Amino acid sequence: MAAATSKNYYLLLGVAETATPEEIKKAYRKLAKRYHPDANSNDPQAAERFKEVGEAYAVLGDPAKRKQYDTMRRMGPFAGFARRGAGGEAGGGGAEGIRFSFEELSDLGGLGDLFSSIFDRGRRRRGAAGVERGQDIDYSVEISLTMAARGGKLPITLPVAEECATCRGSGGAPGTRPRSCPECGGTGTISFGQGGFAVTRPCPACYGRGQIPTQPCPVCGGAGTVREQRQILLGVPAGVDSGSKIRLSGQGERGTGGGPPGDLVITFQVKPHAFFRRDGLNVHCTIPVNVAQATLGSKIRVRTVDGKKVALKIPPGTQSGTRFRIPGQGVEKSGRRGDQFVQVKIVVPEQLGPEQEELMREFARATKLRY
Repeated sequence: MAAATSKNYYLLLGVAETATPEEIKKAYRKLAKRYHPDANSNDPQAAERFKEVGEAYAVLGDPAKRKQYDTMRRMGPFAGFARRGAGGEAGGGGAEGIRFSFEELSDLGGLGDLFSSIFDRGRRRRGAAGVERGQDIDYSVEISLTMAARGGKLPITLPVAEECATCRGSGGAPGTRPRSCPECGGTGTISFGQGGFAVTRPCPACYGRGQIPTQPCPVCGGAGTVREQRQILLGVPAGVDSGSKIRLSGQGERGTGGGPPGDLVITFQVKPHAFFRRDGLNVHCTIPVNVAQATLGSKIRVRTVDGKKVALKIPPGTQSGTRFRIPGQGVEKSGRRGDQFVQVKIVVPEQLGPEQEELMREFARATKLRY
């Protein structure tokens, strides 16, 4: 009988249960850097530690999941699960093991989802051993303010895991036969249990296939997948702002065992603009005018976020700092469009020629202010 174990995510990250989100993030980054596989190529235990650290942060780094996890840890029977192989007896004084899936936890609401995300990665399909939904891909995209205001098409390149063309996803070298996975006994799943409970998840040794290659594929190293670059043309909705997200169904990582692909989650970051400043659906800009234009009045052409120019009338006697509104030239979102606000800034020439200087003196005498 396997000894009972308990995954304490606070202990894994080396933080207190009262740790702040900033402390949790700092601890995760430190450990992820220390145990990253690229920095520990000769240490297989580091890769496993890296996965555990990532699993811990996936729960503790999410306020909702952390709250659910803390509740789960107080539930006693669920606080510690002992790993058992296929066909093994669950711990608990020889009591007959009771097997169940995470779907049976649906009455617990969010807790059922949490159990699934911790032990089953949230990707296992009902009734299909070894079948996993592909991972979601989180990708950040930088766009210009003008594209954010009006939307458009943006080509992007994504690093994704695709099925290895050499072994067709089996993980074995061409011409070789696989053998039954000793970790799961060929079932493609392993179970965690304690006190008569058993929780099933896909076997991490064979990726839920139930078989492992006798000779790994020389291209993918036995994983069955390879990293490739996928080109897509992203449709940017009008009105997005920094932090806005869109989800593209089925555009994530490929599923295993015939499972569906994950989703692509795009987070937008809007770059600062040299001319425009956004405020909700409105945009603001500042334009320079000379003293004569402000004094006598003028008509100028102002650039908009569409890339076009519109005429703006500057009335005689306009003061520096005066704002004008151009209706309907702001950001568009859900059928609504904001306005563009133009602030006038009077620019005084740094140098004048003799004739210009004399004219300015006459102008000054004629318009001399009295206090």
